[in-house]
Amino acid sequence: MASSNNSNIISVAYPHTVKKIELVAKYIETWAQKLMNNALCSGIVFIDCMCNCGMYTSSETGNLIEGTPLKVARILLDVAHMYPQKQVELYFNDKDEHKIQFLREHLPNDEANYKVITTAQDAHGLLETIGPQLYHQKNKHFFLFYDPYDATITWDVLFPFFRSWGEVMLNHMVSDTVRAISQVKKESTKEKYEGTYLTEFEKLLPFGTDKKAYEARIEEIITKMKGSRQYFVGAFPFYNRTNSQLYSLVHCTSNIEGFKLYKKVAWQTFDGKSSLAISHRDPLQLTFDLGEDISETSDDKKCFYITDIAKYLHRAFSGRSNVPIDNLWELLEYHPIFPSEGFRNEIKKELKDLYGTKFTKITCPETGRLITVASLSMEN
Repeated sequence: MASSNNSNIISVAYPHTVKKIELVAKYIETWAQKLMNNALCSGIVFIDCMCNCGMYTSSETGNLIEGTPLKVARILLDVAHMYPQKQVELYFNDKDEHKIQFLREHLPNDEANYKVITTAQDAHGLLETIGPQLYHQKNKHFFLFYDPYDATITWDVLFPFFRSWGEVMLNHMVSDTVRAISQVKKESTKEKYEGTYLTEFEKLLPFGTDKKAYEARIEEIITKMKGSRQYFVGAFPFYNRTNSQLYSLVHCTSNIEGFKLYKKVAWQTFDGKSSLAISHRDPLQLTFDLGEDISETSDDKKCFYITDIAKYLHRAFSGRSNVPIDNLWELLEYHPIFPSEGFRNEIKKELKDLYGTKFTKITCPETGRLITVASLSMEN
């Protein structure tokens, strides 16, 4: 992400940026392995079209830290070594030639099945070129990281990526919109917001400071872009030191495994919860009303905990005995926020401690195999 201090080649990374880098790198590490193990996959392509210089200065320590390009480049070089018969391609682009030159000096060298392409141009020029190419390469899987420094999304260049077998991660910089939209005077700025939300500027004004409304509009656009096929969208918010939401990382995929992986990695990155927002409630106080629409009655809507997952499952299976435990995890697979993997032991513990749920092993009458089942008390 290009920082506000982009007059310097190396920008300052605040804690939310460090976490964003960590999340993307963790996801790519597992994503790449899953795909390369698939016999139908001939190779992978990673695209960071707004990549910065690959290095940051930590705001907390003053030390240099690697950004997304360098972390991902090293991860995928290891993957290329593990799968020498499959191709790995990386595209890194930034409109600042100085930043790209700095990045080139720190990237790994190309190898027989590992190639890095660096360009210094407008991101949309790059995507206009490679989008149609990837659209026709059915056995090559891509991950596009679209990370602007403000609320600018140019949807027409993204269209081929939403219709291809691959994944898109968008940074929706909602803080830019909320901060500025009521004060916009320049026509060019109005056009920016109209382009991002594909809505006339006057119709955006009633949204005001309602971040949920802008985020819902982004998801509406993605739903239209993806066509008729099944598609999964996961979004996780990032907050600054004053507990204000800056942006959401919106992950888009037609593969349920990618959706499940993103939720798992996000909760791992946020230390076992859905964000690093400072919560003003005790997670053990069950104040959330998590129905199918995840509506909330609490004033604190910034962070979910394992406790909330347990409550959601308890309500869904209240009063039922001998529920195969796989049914619990399957329900979570399609939840927009809650992970179905990575926290199963913690979820089971919460169900036991808070609701007295009993887990036992029985012989499945259909298969004759030993399975774990859950018996849940009636909801109070």
